[in-house]
Amino acid sequence: MPRVIHFEIPADEPERAVKFYKRVFDWEMDRFSPMEYWLATTGKEPEPGIDGAIMRRSDDKGVKNTIGVANLEEYMEKVIASGGKVITPKMPVQGVGWLVYCEDTEGNVFGMMQSDPGAK
Repeated sequence: MPRVIHFEIPADEPERAVKFYKRVFDWEMDRFSPMEYWLATTGKEPEPGIDGAIMRRSDDKGVKNTIGVANLEEYMEKVIASGGKVITPKMPVQGVGWLVYCEDTEGNVFGMMQSDPGAK
C-alpha cells in the first residue's frame, strides 16, 4: 500500500518560513539545491512521521504530499482512470528517483515518486 513519504510547504518568503519551523518545532533545515528548496528533517528514527521541504510558493494549491509508489507509470494510469489528472511530465530527482505531480478529483495537487537512486 503506497504511503505519504514527503510533504512540501509553499511560502512567499521561504527563508522566513524556514526560521519559523526551526524556532517552533526545532526542525533541521538544509538547502537542497540552488533553488529555493529546503529539506526539513522533522524527527529522529525510529519515531513515526515523515520529512518534507519548504519551497517558494508557485501556485495557490497549498501543502503538497508526495506518495511513494513502486511503478510510476502504473499509478499515473490509475490516477487518470479514476478521474484525476497528471499535471506535470515525469521528471528525475537526481539521486532520489522519478517524480510526477497529479490532481485528484477535488482539485488537490499531490506528488508520486518512484525510488531510483540512478535517476538523472
